[in-house]
Amino acid sequence: MDVNNVELIISAVRPEQYPETDLPEYALAGRSNVGKSSFINTMIRRKSMARISQKPGKTQTLNFYKIEEALFFVDVPGYGFAKVSKTEREKWGVMIETYITSREQLRGVIQIVDLRHKPTEDDRMMYEFLKYYEIPVIVVATKADKIPRSKWQKNAKIVRETLDFDPDDKFVLFSSETKMGKDEAWQFIKEGME
Repeated sequence: MDVNNVELIISAVRPEQYPETDLPEYALAGRSNVGKSSFINTMIRRKSMARISQKPGKTQTLNFYKIEEALFFVDVPGYGFAKVSKTEREKWGVMIETYITSREQLRGVIQIVDLRHKPTEDDRMMYEFLKYYEIPVIVVATKADKIPRSKWQKNAKIVRETLDFDPDDKFVLFSSETKMGKDEAWQFIKEGME
């Protein structure tokens, strides 16, 4: 998709704050600091539309990015490690679950994992959650440029096995540096919009 117009419409925490729209939405889920913001910025050809932070837990709301008046990316708080209280993490969990299970405009979830590391228990639980609710999912393994190409398939196999990956789902190796995987991710999105 050729992206020229992107706008952060709202940062929401409750359903009544979600934008009133019929446009399809794609949520981005992943553990804290896995590269969700870098993924968004790469997909929309911006350097800093989604703020990138070295500090886990930067995203604390559902951030609705309108793209080309055609769809929304919804950046959700990262799960797992973040320097916030357990109570705050639990609130994020409820916020994310409410959005994913009740939003009619949601067409799919882009689950971001780090290709360099075995998925965490939180990654596995998120994938199971999405499968349980029959939500279309693409697993995007980021940071492929950070490991030698010779290790890509080995690491991808570890990710798939750990998640108990459904071969009917899409799996993409991705790099925000080289833009590898960008076209495949857009293809998943386009298919969900048809």
